[in-house]
Amino acid sequence: VLVVGGAQAGLSIAARLNQVGVDTLMIEKWPRIGDSWRNRYHSLALHNSIYVNNLPYMPFPATWPNYIPKDMLGLWFEFYAQVMEINHWTSTEFTKGEWDEQAKCWNATLKMADGSERVMHPRHIVFANGVSSYALTPEIPGLDTFKGDVIHSEGFDSGAPYAGKKAIILGTGSSANDIALDLYSFNVDTTLVQRGSTTVVSIDPAAKLNYALYDEGLPVEECDLIGAAATPPLIIEAYIGAVKRMMDLDKDMIEGLKGIGFKYDIGEDNTGHQMKYRRRGGGYNLDAGSSDLMIKGEIGLLQNDNIERYCEEGALLKDGTVVPADLIVLGTGYYPQGELVRRALGETMAEKIGPIWGEDADGELANMYKRTPQQGAWFIAGSLTQARVYSKYLALQ
Repeated sequence: VLVVGGAQAGLSIAARLNQVGVDTLMIEKWPRIGDSWRNRYHSLALHNSIYVNNLPYMPFPATWPNYIPKDMLGLWFEFYAQVMEINHWTSTEFTKGEWDEQAKCWNATLKMADGSERVMHPRHIVFANGVSSYALTPEIPGLDTFKGDVIHSEGFDSGAPYAGKKAIILGTGSSANDIALDLYSFNVDTTLVQRGSTTVVSIDPAAKLNYALYDEGLPVEECDLIGAAATPPLIIEAYIGAVKRMMDLDKDMIEGLKGIGFKYDIGEDNTGHQMKYRRRGGGYNLDAGSSDLMIKGEIGLLQNDNIERYCEEGALLKDGTVVPADLIVLGTGYYPQGELVRRALGETMAEKIGPIWGEDADGELANMYKRTPQQGAWFIAGSLTQARVYSKYLALQ
């Protein structure tokens, strides 16, 4: 098996495959395992508690913080690859794959650290590149005329270079709000631009409800089994119930956001942020404090409908005024995982496999953690919890 990607999904499936005796090579395009987290914005930390996020076979140290910072996580991933004896190559990128129907294996082209190419012939490829593969930058009128810096959230590091300046962030999802908090901490006059309705849930206490099972004293493995055994209709019912309780806990925040004109929703069928993640991989904010700052007016909120276009100075509004900026951050999300298949395996293969992530006809995640229409092509992605739980079933298949 060739595993493409060396973060939580790749590490989990590689560790599981080792335990069932399957010869596995994991490749990572970055120079070190964990770089896919290390190289993200400085203030990033996990938004779920430590006790639900451990990788297979090896829990995090009990002394670690509840919400793990990204650099600690990157270090742990590198350590995990070593102690779990995961065969891996870094600075290695998967560039092309072709299925050999006669030999029943892949011709997989890898670009090595020195720029040379190497062709491998695995029977299986597991794509573990994450729900979000390539940064998405939509057509934004006038943005090309802006004289300041334009950075996609993927490339944002820290607000330190912009201390005392002004910034506009396009988007109101979790990354956009995290970056807004980072900029605010450096005294950057920051404004979030809301394009569509957003689900907002406080990390603590509301979002913790989704993992209440893990607070009940059962071993993690048993909690994983109970969670994985739930059928789609039961999952929907559970989320609807949880969302009602979340809204009670977040009542003041929700009313405050609506009071400043924030477009708020709880999902298309009242199932909240979890089903938004399953269906589209975004559209929500696990709030770490930015909402309160917006309500107080310390972080600005601007509706995209009020913007005529972007200009040299910033955002030109329809009333003729300009919201000035030195920096524009694009919190505009990513292409779905199918884009990676299209680029690496071609249009024909992408059409054969079909959608990846999102709900399928049975209410399960499409082509995820299970057999796909293409022999030897597998996909694993999602949170650390999902990677731990579903890597087991993927490895067995």
